Amino acid sequence: MPSPKKVKKLNRAQAEAIFERFHQIEPEPKGELDYINAFTLLVAVVLSAQATDAGVNKATKRLFELAPSPAAMVALGVEQITELVKTIGLFRGKAKNVFALSQILIDQHGGEVPDSREALEALPGVGRKTANVVLNIWFKQPTIAVDTHLFRVGNRTGLAPGKTPLAVELALQKQIPERFMLHAHHWLILHGRYICKARKPECWRCPISEWCLFESKSPLPRAA
Repeated sequence: MPSPKKVKKLNRAQAEAIFERFHQIEPEPKGELDYINAFTLLVAVVLSAQATDAGVNKATKRLFELAPSPAAMVALGVEQITELVKTIGLFRGKAKNVFALSQILIDQHGGEVPDSREALEALPGVGRKTANVVLNIWFKQPTIAVDTHLFRVGNRTGLAPGKTPLAVELALQKQIPERFMLHAHHWLILHGRYICKARKPECWRCPISEWCLFESKSPLPRAA
């Protein structure tokens, strides 16, 4: 029986070099979702599942003007929430979740967004990834939210190979130096969104290519 193929993985020193490079380029990376407070951040992240941040921002502009709090969102009702977010994928289910989580925040949390993963994941439409985003951005906790971009970067580069988002998340927690943990989530997602793309990764302009284990097949851009 042949031995299982060994997964290529960067060592901790290489991982540290990658995050040092990310820090040099952008010391304070930011997410691209628009929000006003912890509640609107939570709603925006729930709505962003299988949707672009730009598309979510377009839909939530009016929604957040009308309902910047759980009480105001409940007052809108499911029908009006649905109408306001209808340009977003899976909008009907998401609208119901936004209404339901708003009611739960009122009933169980005094209208405030809780700062624990367990409490967040108990809300409709909120999974581990969404909870980690809220904990990271609003509560400044060093969490790693593994979306499709981050999952791809973790595996493709050899930074944190894993067969599931949770496996990649746990591998990253071991690889990332503590001083870089707070911003690691954003560095990796933005890298995957704009450079390490799924179909045509732009390896020719990648700032961490000297450590990456991916063998690029992307052609260099043509000269102007």
